[in-house]
Amino acid sequence: MTAVRRAIEFLLTRLLRSRLGVAVGIAVLVLGVVGAARLVAGPEDPTVGLSNRPAEPITTVHPTTGDDGAISTTTTPSPVTRAGEATPEQVAERFVAAWLGRPGQTAESWRDELRPLSTDALVDKLAGADPVSVPASEVTDEVSVRPRSETFVEALIALDTGRLRLELVAPDGRWLVDAVDWERS
Repeated sequence: MTAVRRAIEFLLTRLLRSRLGVAVGIAVLVLGVVGAARLVAGPEDPTVGLSNRPAEPITTVHPTTGDDGAISTTTTPSPVTRAGEATPEQVAERFVAAWLGRPGQTAESWRDELRPLSTDALVDKLAGADPVSVPASEVTDEVSVRPRSETFVEALIALDTGRLRLELVAPDGRWLVDAVDWERS
C-alpha cells in the first residue's frame, strides 16, 4: 500500500506541477474527448460530405439579381454642368493657364488666380506653394478629360516637361479642381 501511496504523492506533488506533467494531462484529456466522440458518433457514411458534387451550381446571389461583378459594362455617365457654368475642359484649361503662371508673378497673385477654380481643400494645400516651383512652362497638347461620374472627372494635360493630372469635382454642377498631380516625362 505504501508503494501506491508514494506513486500518488509523486504524481500530485511533482509530475502534475511541472510543464511536462501539464502537457501530458492535456494530451490525455484531448485524446479522451476525441475517442469518446468517435465512439458515440458511430461509423462514417462515405456518401456524406464534400465528396458528393451538387446537381446544380451553388449560388450566393438570387438568379434574378443583376450583375454583381466589379467591372461594370455600363457606360460612364456624362459630366453634368450647371447652366451658365464652364465645362470641365474649360475649367481645366483655365486652371492650367493660371497654374503655369506668368514671369515675375508673386505667389499671392498666383494663388488668387487659382482660388476661383479650386476647391477649399486644394486652396489650403496650395497655401505655401510658389509659382517658381511649377516644373513646366507651356501646354503642348489639348486637355483630355476622362469622366468617372456625373460629378467627378479626371483631366490630363500634356506639358513641355511632363503631364499634369487634375481631378475635378462638381457636387452642385459647378466644376472645381480638387487635386493636382504632376508626372515628369
